Amino acid sequence: MAATIKSLLPIVPSFKPSIPSFTPLISFIPISDSTVSSQSNRLRRNVTASVSFNPSGNFDISMFDDDDDSPKVEPPMPPTEGRFDVIIDNDIIRRLDLSPFEAATGITSPLSVKPQEFLERTIGFTINYSKEDPYDSRELSEFPDIRLWFVRLDATYPWLPVLLDWRAGELARYAAMLVPHQMSMKMGVVFNPEALELFIMKKVFTVYSWLKQQNVPKPRLRTSDMARMLGFGIGDELYDLIDK
Repeated sequence: MAATIKSLLPIVPSFKPSIPSFTPLISFIPISDSTVSSQSNRLRRNVTASVSFNPSGNFDISMFDDDDDSPKVEPPMPPTEGRFDVIIDNDIIRRLDLSPFEAATGITSPLSVKPQEFLERTIGFTINYSKEDPYDSRELSEFPDIRLWFVRLDATYPWLPVLLDWRAGELARYAAMLVPHQMSMKMGVVFNPEALELFIMKKVFTVYSWLKQQNVPKPRLRTSDMARMLGFGIGDELYDLIDK
């Protein structure tokens, strides 16, 4: 028996926050179905989790990509109506203050969450960040202080990705805050493939177990949908291994 994790077609939307400086896209180049099939056949007798994923082929990319003919990803849909909107600014970020998240969502501790409402309404972020240098061309995901705030948030609520507003690109932006990446003028965010792979697998383990503990219906499907949004397919064999 093999637990397989397959790369998928590029289904991750681009994402745009509430301020115009942060407009990266995410680009994936999937491996072929035949490659996935042959690898699955080789590993069928092994009790192991295999990963087949190649998001960019070459992580050391040019920032400008003048000769890159790869298609651009479609922009995300508008934010989900009625979602929980967390607003943060420079002062909140500097103090690593999670109270705006707690006030906006009503989540005051990891044990106080009733997930069903958040799965339906979802959660998003508005980042009102003023740069010290107006000519600073870095995107928000490249500022260490912003990333550190999200690192603390993720450490406190590690199952949060499953509650985010996926269709508006919030899962992609959240991943960009936590996973090493490069910026491309054409493709936007291009993740380090190994780092993204580890991020997804950690979240699969965390989210699946949390959803089961919370008695959420179809935890495998919800966890797989989350991974799929970042280009990964999760086989049932992996969940079988976790359940054992």
